[in-house]
Amino acid sequence: MPTPSSSDSWTIKLAHKTAHIDAAAWDACANPDGTYDPFVSHAFLLALEESGSADAQTGWAPHHILIEDGKGILLGAAPLYLKNHSQGEYVFDHGWADAYMRAGGQYYPKFQVSAPFTPVTGRRLLARPGADENKIKQQLIAAMKKLTLDAKVSSLHVTFMPEEEWHEFGRHDFLLRTDKQFHWENRGYSSFKDFLDDLASRKRKNLRKERLAALAPGIEIERVTGDDLQERHWDAFYGFYVDTGLRKWGRPYLTREFFSMVNETLADQTLLVLCKRDGRYIAGALNFIGGDALYGRNWGCVEDHPYLHFETCYYQAIDFAIERGLKKVEAGAQGAHKLARGYSPAPTYSAHYIPDPHFRDAVRDYLEEERRYIKSDIDLLSTHTPFRHANPDKG
Repeated sequence: MPTPSSSDSWTIKLAHKTAHIDAAAWDACANPDGTYDPFVSHAFLLALEESGSADAQTGWAPHHILIEDGKGILLGAAPLYLKNHSQGEYVFDHGWADAYMRAGGQYYPKFQVSAPFTPVTGRRLLARPGADENKIKQQLIAAMKKLTLDAKVSSLHVTFMPEEEWHEFGRHDFLLRTDKQFHWENRGYSSFKDFLDDLASRKRKNLRKERLAALAPGIEIERVTGDDLQERHWDAFYGFYVDTGLRKWGRPYLTREFFSMVNETLADQTLLVLCKRDGRYIAGALNFIGGDALYGRNWGCVEDHPYLHFETCYYQAIDFAIERGLKKVEAGAQGAHKLARGYSPAPTYSAHYIPDPHFRDAVRDYLEEERRYIKSDIDLLSTHTPFRHANPDKG
């Protein structure tokens, strides 16, 4: 690996296409030291842009921040987009936009630091190991703020970052926000039965009944990953994805080409769980495989069957994670129904830079109250997990 030069010669650049960034250099910052987050990988971001899923035409104009040393070595980066809407973010600011515009301001465009369409926690300040990582992160945050001010946009939003990054943004005048998701944790299970044995008796019986009922109509489950993934699998899944998207949010975000590009570059990090009845695919769930976690992303179906969603998205994910020795399953945004199925509440973090002092004060007051509510909600939900240790009188 080349040796980075002195910080005195660092330069900050913007890249308006991921294709203009060297893939190995980006990934050296995004996934160092054997870690792996598929959603900040060069291949994933490139697929979003090149497929027309996240580009200027769809309201996700790339403005990726790059820090290079005097030798042209990429030391740090942040995936940043200029947006003219708030779709596909999963941290909802529509109320902020309405209030700002009613007061005579222009909320859009705004800046967003994230992996598009992906409510998954991951690093947003990407720094190459061996350089001055702390200084790189400080420079990235400073560059974000300067860009926001220079462009005269209303705000900049950094979503789904780790807690340590969240605190760092807070030290740089960003407003701090929390929310919750439901994650499954692998407590050293060697089989799905081990997981079941860790549940309270009534919950264990209910889960077994759900699994049997889901497959009762003669449904078969296929788990497809790596070289076994073929375009016919993606054709089927895209039909499910479009059906769900049209019903839930009006327009599916991801194009069919995106899935073909993922198949070319990220097949080993992709898991499709497909359901077949009478020789025909009827439902499916898309997952991505990280260094220590499985990430559930999209689900869809063309036939409705009781409990099939739970089997396909939650139980199959747990089973796969145990087989692979993964530490957790993140099953996406929202969904308190996941609690009864072994998924526990976990906080998520976002940070928001708002230059307008009056608007900033109003949002700060709201977020202080919201954080208290989220913490109270997580504390309460944590007492209702289905595990025996949480319900000693129900084991």
